[in-house]
Amino acid sequence: MTVAVKICGLKTNEAIDAAIAAGADYIGLVFFEPSPRNVSISEARALAEHIAGRARIVALLVNPEDMLIKRVMREVGPDILQLHGSETPERVSSIASLAGIPIMKAIKVETAQDAEHALDYNGRAEIILFDAKAPEDAVLPGGNGLAFDWHALESVTGRVDYMLSGGLTPDNVADAIRLTGASAVDVSSGVESAPGVKDSARIRAFIAAAKAL
Repeated sequence: MTVAVKICGLKTNEAIDAAIAAGADYIGLVFFEPSPRNVSISEARALAEHIAGRARIVALLVNPEDMLIKRVMREVGPDILQLHGSETPERVSSIASLAGIPIMKAIKVETAQDAEHALDYNGRAEIILFDAKAPEDAVLPGGNGLAFDWHALESVTGRVDYMLSGGLTPDNVADAIRLTGASAVDVSSGVESAPGVKDSARIRAFIAAAKAL
């Protein structure tokens, strides 16, 4: 089994080309203004055209209103919507119906009990993204470069389809995969030279480490 890799928060064609050339399966575009990785609809449209047919496009939204969802679907045309806010299971179902594409729901984890919240989304989200719970004073709901105790996923392993995120880097991703058995991993800040600035060498190193397993 080859591990699938998602590189999130890309903003340039150069970073996209580096990720895809290295074997990225998913490219994430962030629609969340406080984030240094945020892109406008028009920027995302151009990036999506550059990606098209080479990797799956994931649009990351945080507690989005229907109007934004419709606009992203119409103008960007992602393959997957990633919901990274406090969306309830019912809201996820509503968004899935509205968008008509698969939903990836982020679950913020600190403890095993946190991880078990993912079970509430079975049948509503196709993929769960386990991410580290952000500090209370954090501006961003994700992309903070924090890892969580991977043992927290033991009680849900085999019960949900998931992608592992949160504090992954080229140096620790192999260990994370070995310990959790994750079949897919996601990275953003772990392959950056500065907030929002992707480093092509780190992207290549991360994907190589993940897929070597």
